[in-house]
Amino acid sequence: MSVALITGASRGIGRATALLLAAQGYKVVVNYHKNAQAAQEVVEAIRAKGGEALAVQADIADEAQVMAMFAQIDALNQPLGALVNNAGILFTQCRVEELTAERINNVLMTNVTGYFLCCREAVKRMAHHHGGKGGAIVNVSSAASRLGAPGEYVDYAASKGAVDTLTTGLALEVAGQGIRVNCVRPGLIYTEMHACGGEPGRVDRVKSSLPMQRGGQPEEVAEAIAWLLSEKASYVTGSFIELAGGK
Repeated sequence: MSVALITGASRGIGRATALLLAAQGYKVVVNYHKNAQAAQEVVEAIRAKGGEALAVQADIADEAQVMAMFAQIDALNQPLGALVNNAGILFTQCRVEELTAERINNVLMTNVTGYFLCCREAVKRMAHHHGGKGGAIVNVSSAASRLGAPGEYVDYAASKGAVDTLTTGLALEVAGQGIRVNCVRPGLIYTEMHACGGEPGRVDRVKSSLPMQRGGQPEEVAEAIAWLLSEKASYVTGSFIELAGGK
């Protein structure tokens, strides 16, 4: 059994992915930042169906906490086979002219630096030249990286643009080391994140503008992530799957 680390797995896309990967036989590490109860509920849901999981607290924006999280994974004495970089933050909708350096830096520390740190530590454990057995990484970006999120979250969109570039560069860097790196770009998905932006009902407000006329479900994104991690995608690296209802 190999280990799958999913950051930000206590809710939304991360939660759906944790449940699906556990059903596929991974031992799932449910990373969370603040909500221990929600993370433990994911773990219990996995165990109730015969799967293996544990919750690990870490703010991925903090290098020391990332290192401590991977030390806990090492203590499992099972190979890390999959990393899903999913944890992300955004703040209340506003225009660029209203942004502060503090807000921008907070977004970038979690959404970009955190992804880099987790990728770094995963590569150290997966790469052949480190004695690893290979593995797969999926970065969760956003359709916002293509669309820019004007008037709402340009800082968040820019952070996801960086995730896209990380995916491309790292995929090329480690392709010869048995590691595949891919990316999903969700669009309007029914998750709690919209409440963080100050508009819980955002998906329903704008869904009519989508070609498919509906918002997406976290489980739909999880299916794409699971496929990219699987052997069914064994010749896929540096690729992007759009999950945005056609937009």
